[in-house]
Amino acid sequence: MGVLTGPLPLVPPKGTPGSQPAKGPSVVALGGGHGLSASLSALRLLTSELTAIVTVADDGGSSGRLREEYGVLPPGDLRMALSALCDDTDWGRTWRDVMQHRFKTPNGRQGSLDHHAMGNLLIVTLWELLGDAVAGLKWAGALLGARGQVLPMSTQPLNIEGDVRVPLPGGGYEFQVVKGQAKCAVAGSLENVRLLPEDARACIEALTAIELADWIILGPGSWYTSVLPHLLLPEMRQALCDTPAKRCLTMNLAMDTKETSGMSAADHLDALRHYAPEFSVDVVLADPSSISDLEEFERAAGMIGAEVVLGKVGASSRRPVHDPLRLASAYHDIFGNS
Repeated sequence: MGVLTGPLPLVPPKGTPGSQPAKGPSVVALGGGHGLSASLSALRLLTSELTAIVTVADDGGSSGRLREEYGVLPPGDLRMALSALCDDTDWGRTWRDVMQHRFKTPNGRQGSLDHHAMGNLLIVTLWELLGDAVAGLKWAGALLGARGQVLPMSTQPLNIEGDVRVPLPGGGYEFQVVKGQAKCAVAGSLENVRLLPEDARACIEALTAIELADWIILGPGSWYTSVLPHLLLPEMRQALCDTPAKRCLTMNLAMDTKETSGMSAADHLDALRHYAPEFSVDVVLADPSSISDLEEFERAAGMIGAEVVLGKVGASSRRPVHDPLRLASAYHDIFGNS
């Protein structure tokens, strides 16, 4: 029987086409899920000094199951960040696909591994063996040949909850508490969003990376469950306010989502200012197709001290996803003009 995969590739050395770029600025990207993956896929083309700081409040799907059963951090968003940092080589592409692979029992049968991502299981395995969340992620990154490092925003699992307005039969409304990231993500316009426990400590390595960065990139991503949580964690909010690094906020391409129903681009900026009024931004990057009222958006950006930079950063497809090359080009120009 023939070997289908060919000879085992070696980790590409530095300088190999598709591997490490020139050093570049020290960049810290914060977020979670697909939004953070988009920014990392772009930033890894510009610098090898890259740190991803990832939300750890997910309680749905494979991550939620592993979190509940093993008492660990939800690994899903961390896995996606590691996968986004994989090189464009045979080694990187193969390990990216391995990390993202989800099990599905054939013939319609139900299996205990169904819907688990292989990368989630690998990360939890390393955590169990090493007993250290940061060390486990470093080992996973080394295996993948990842460009940069991935850190959790906190080394303890967090929870998100918020209030939504529920109409009453006789008129008026009452507030209903929505608990958990998975439910908050589809709750509609959230109010009074909270991160629990309130006294949770931020990851020390993440705070150090923020302090030493040249640039901070916040967003894109689910506004209340991936972007704002970094500003709801007291120690991290303070670090983001105190860092001498410049700060860039990357806007989403789709504004009116299940999580941000009825919100405009300006409303997104107003929400950020509401939850962290002391936090300022240098640049807000947005695709012009996502801004319905540019004057209002520039007003909101000015309230957080930011200059608006418009650029075509969306993919050509109909889906509202960022194109890594276009996003990298926009970041390159922003870094160069600082």
